[in-house]
Amino acid sequence: MYIEVLPFPGWGRGRATKDIIMQKEKFSLKQRARSFQFAFSGLYQFFTTQHNAIIHAVATGAVIALATIIHLPLSKFLFVIIAITLVWMAELFNTAIEQLCDMVCPQQHPQIKFIKDVSAAAVLVTAVMAFVTACIIFIPALL
Repeated sequence: MYIEVLPFPGWGRGRATKDIIMQKEKFSLKQRARSFQFAFSGLYQFFTTQHNAIIHAVATGAVIALATIIHLPLSKFLFVIIAITLVWMAELFNTAIEQLCDMVCPQQHPQIKFIKDVSAAAVLVTAVMAFVTACIIFIPALL
């Protein structure tokens, strides 16, 4: 089953889309500042609506605290920070994908379920690999 989703007039139809994409703006510090405003707004919305964000924040704080307490060498701490960042990125992308899916198709749909499940699986894989990385780094340091 194919569902055409064109939420705004002109999307996906001929020249209108191409013209919108091809427009170039001059560099503007004001526009760059607005970009940061949008990004921080997204973070605020993420932290105020997603329960998993709190879990990740607590885990992040605990791992950074442990690394500080045991004086983890900078070279190993870098791997911990990369693992933490990857988990946060996966969770943010997963949330965005889920929100988009809910907007496009509010009712139950097998393809939307597949998309959401795969997106959640990406978070799971990233979190498991971060845990494995933490074990490899912290267990020898604690023994």
